[in-house]
Amino acid sequence: MKKHFLLILSMIAALAVNGQELTVGTYNIRNNNRGDYKIFSGWNQRKEAMCAEINFIYPDLLGCQEVTHQQIVDMLALLPDYAYLGVGREDGQEEGEYSPIYYKKDRFKLLDSGTFWLAEEPTKPVMGWDAACKRVCTWGYFKDKKSKQKFYFFNTHMDHIGVIARREGAKLIMKKMKELMKTGEPVVLTGDFNVDQYNEIYTIFSKSDLLKDCYANAKYRFAPNGSFNDFNPGGYTDARIDHIFVSKDVDVMRYAILNETDWRAGADGKKARHVLSDHYPVFAKIIF
Repeated sequence: MKKHFLLILSMIAALAVNGQELTVGTYNIRNNNRGDYKIFSGWNQRKEAMCAEINFIYPDLLGCQEVTHQQIVDMLALLPDYAYLGVGREDGQEEGEYSPIYYKKDRFKLLDSGTFWLAEEPTKPVMGWDAACKRVCTWGYFKDKKSKQKFYFFNTHMDHIGVIARREGAKLIMKKMKELMKTGEPVVLTGDFNVDQYNEIYTIFSKSDLLKDCYANAKYRFAPNGSFNDFNPGGYTDARIDHIFVSKDVDVMRYAILNETDWRAGADGKKARHVLSDHYPVFAKIIF
């Protein structure tokens, strides 16, 4: 009887270790565009509310897009529990937009990381195929300090113009994943893919032998809107261009697109409702 009891305890302990829950997310925060100040949606007008939202949701890891270096600095100041990894897409250092990964620095140890360009020469800061901009994918190899679980996290922002660039970029991401994941660790892929769930490029990920879409596989789902709002708090779309994909064997418990707003004073001094970015953040609770 005692042996059976100890066996049950060991099984519960194993489940506690292997059944580690994480909250992950993706958020295109909109770059620091000067024109946005005309509609009272400039970075300095919304950064505190946006980071307050992140601190409330408190994701374990968050992939962001369109982040300039100054925005990196601002977010680190407003998100004190997080560290980041990533580089600017223009020069591989600080120039241009990052696709950074923010992670809880007290919970995770970063074992390895890198950034590659979605291009024919992925190690160089160049545009690929028919893209309008340089595009990157940033990845990190993490170890959970509590559970000792190791996993990969990828984050990207695919081109908004080049169809070939999106298709080939998607294939390149899948190829890089398989090259890195030699021992079968779980993987999370987040990003602004600039294609919705009806696009054939989306299926390169969702119907692959490696990944599945968190929206389609969540046990519980809250998605009252699509993920792109164009700074219009009253707009509606069912299109999701910001996605979270996970390994086939990862359980997806909850999924949400959060269409939060705040109130800001305009030129007339009257407060009006504004979104926090031109994209809504997407979050998922997953279990490895």
